[in-house]
Amino acid sequence: MATSFKQKIAAAFAEPDSLLCVGLDPELSRLPHAIASGRDPFYAFGREIIDATADLACCFKFQIAHYAAEGREHELERSIEYLRQTHPNIPVLLDAKRGDIGSTAERYALECFERFGADAVTVNPYFGSDSVRPFAAWADRGVFVVCRTSNPSAREIQDLRVGNRAVFEIVAGLATTVWNPHKNISLVVGGTYPEDLRSLRAECGDDILFLVLGVGAQGANVRDVVTSGQSSDGCGLLVSSSRAIIYASSGPDFASAARAAAESMRLEINKARFRNPSSPEMLASHGPRAQGA
Repeated sequence: MATSFKQKIAAAFAEPDSLLCVGLDPELSRLPHAIASGRDPFYAFGREIIDATADLACCFKFQIAHYAAEGREHELERSIEYLRQTHPNIPVLLDAKRGDIGSTAERYALECFERFGADAVTVNPYFGSDSVRPFAAWADRGVFVVCRTSNPSAREIQDLRVGNRAVFEIVAGLATTVWNPHKNISLVVGGTYPEDLRSLRAECGDDILFLVLGVGAQGANVRDVVTSGQSSDGCGLLVSSSRAIIYASSGPDFASAARAAAESMRLEINKARFRNPSSPEMLASHGPRAQGA
């Protein structure tokens, strides 16, 4: 039985043949009326989405801010526990983007990994190694370091040059080498910058997972994301989609609509994947760039 995050995600890639990560970002005003007016609406909504899409997803990503802003952390805990009980092989990714000095980061790691029981968490590296190592010390868990984000203002800091490298390239280099003694660090990379995704894959190699945000509501192109960021075995990516799936309908059919949206996204992702790295399609796509074109 898989025990570490990397083992779980490798198994999850294979069994449903999926790179799709379903994001749960509940907002009370967007939930179906019957759910929103009931008890523990975030838990009830999440449970329905989980049941509708679990066989299509390699991972579920819970955005903690959406729960904490309304004091609904108990519903987040219940949702994660429900996923554990009903679909124990699917990894839990807590999108917390925590980052602080070492002693505080240690407490955040306890919050994410013990209180919420996450298999993996997103971490903000602005404090340097002090903000990352307390999470990476949990060798069986995954740590997704925020590297290249999908928001429009990302370039204000992430593109700044230090010598001949951009800040996001430096973050990627540190995160995947000197901060990574247990080989459990991965990167958050925005799908809205496919060329940067491609260059990061070339720099980091096949062993580093990318959590790709920005697909769906933010408009990142699935084919560009997959062809730019996949590893040579057609994996290496968690392609996250939240609003485009969970809010596919606001009516009583919301769960079936979410399933249809997830299935469509999964099929679109798989259509773009290259399963055989020596296939003509792979060579045609990557050959010119590999030759410096």
